[in-house]
Amino acid sequence: MAIKEKSILSAQEAIKMIRNNHVVGIGGAGGGISEPTALIRALADQYRETGEPKALTLIHAAGLGDRANRGISPLAQKGLSRRVIGGHWDQSPRMAEMAANNEFEAYNFPMGIITKMYRASGAKEPGVLSKVGIGTFIDPRDRGGKINECATEDLVELINLNGEDWLFYKTISPNVCLIRGSTADTQGFISMEDDFFMDSYEMAVAAHNNGGIVIAQVSRIVQPGTLHPKSVKIPGYLVDALVLDESCGQIYDTPYNRFLSGDYKADIALSSQIPLNERKVIVRRALMEAKPGDVGNIGSGIADGIGAVANEEGVLDDFTLTVEMGVVGGVTLQGVSFGASVNMSGMISMPAQFDFYDGGGLDVSYLSFAEFDKEGNVNVTRFGGKIVGTGGFVNISQNSKKVVFCGTLTAGGIKVQPVNGRLEILQEGRFRKCPEHVQEITFNGKVARENGQKILYVTERAVFRLCNEGIELIEYAPGVDIEKDILAYLDFTPVISDNLKEMDARLFMDCPMQLKREWQRQYHL
Repeated sequence: MAIKEKSILSAQEAIKMIRNNHVVGIGGAGGGISEPTALIRALADQYRETGEPKALTLIHAAGLGDRANRGISPLAQKGLSRRVIGGHWDQSPRMAEMAANNEFEAYNFPMGIITKMYRASGAKEPGVLSKVGIGTFIDPRDRGGKINECATEDLVELINLNGEDWLFYKTISPNVCLIRGSTADTQGFISMEDDFFMDSYEMAVAAHNNGGIVIAQVSRIVQPGTLHPKSVKIPGYLVDALVLDESCGQIYDTPYNRFLSGDYKADIALSSQIPLNERKVIVRRALMEAKPGDVGNIGSGIADGIGAVANEEGVLDDFTLTVEMGVVGGVTLQGVSFGASVNMSGMISMPAQFDFYDGGGLDVSYLSFAEFDKEGNVNVTRFGGKIVGTGGFVNISQNSKKVVFCGTLTAGGIKVQPVNGRLEILQEGRFRKCPEHVQEITFNGKVARENGQKILYVTERAVFRLCNEGIELIEYAPGVDIEKDILAYLDFTPVISDNLKEMDARLFMDCPMQLKREWQRQYHL
């Protein structure tokens, strides 16, 4: 008997398969990466018009949106959601605002954990056992990942196993998952030549094996059996309905781009350069913590410029940078489309990437900070009353051998001028970023010390490291006054290194640092 062909529905028809109280998994990442945009819009429109489906539980591993009105922001309608479990919230500020106003139960779990929760669900396992989140706001001894007062159910438990503390994240199985692929044949086999693999397969297995529904939005539909078998990422037996939408590029407002798909290599020698400002100073200093052969990770925010500076310095091919969405190598786009990359060396699934991260595979990670305190704790998830979320930050920061946190010492209107090997501070930021205690612990300094990690905090005017006593000042920018320009903006007194020195003058010069030549001498390349 021939394999039955799949239903090809409009987005509006497909969304009618979602019922009240369903658990709905939504794939994709910020900036429209692999986002099933047509399905999200259809769901938002149907609820606005009919009031159903209502009381949904929404799950998304990565942030979805453009920090404005796209992504899952259209789903920010009162009554549509009963609970939302998100890996990152900042990409959809309307949903974050509803969470802050207690309009549904809101949880924030690490991005890598959510992807593995899908995998556990598909395998009919009770949950995910992990050390990821120990000592942070996700630890049930703190808030257990609950990010508002409405969230009262404990979805993560502390377990002691063989004398060690572990976190157990309970499996949540989707009734429906919404995913996006590139090409489908009429039997539902899906390839992803234009898209990220993400956790689409794991989502589909989780829904299918638990009696749920898989709806896949694709850019084209072809005859059965015409996809190369090695290009198929979702087998047809997992898919219940196909939705054709030819309007999506890899990211918002961009048609299909063969540089982003990896088909072509781009000349990024000039286009990726960052002007000399506080951001470039920070990224340059952070890059100095890498060495040839390292495998690293780049986070969003200031840290996302690492690839561009590495390319400018000619060392991009001497070590490997990765992104949690599954990208290996290349240079990531910056801003809301962080993760979409040009000149990739490879791509794997998001759960596989996090297996590598969680197992300690990263030599160095470059992550941004919102604030850090005297104990070396870092907060990136909640500040100024704003819910941001962790994304992959907890997985990455907790398990890398070395972590370089990047950020300006103050925020809100800061103006500096790097010139002739020195730093001039023209205007100080309105907000201090180094309190005695952070508002929320996303990275735990005490746990990092116990794990033997090397931790640096790089700013435009000073470099600190995590030591046994807390925070130690180890470098300062040429041209700044240590007391007036650095210590005065800390709400605690750091240890001052016996070997305190000036930051490298090359960081503040408007020309390449010749890092490639330095690596050649030092490492005999």
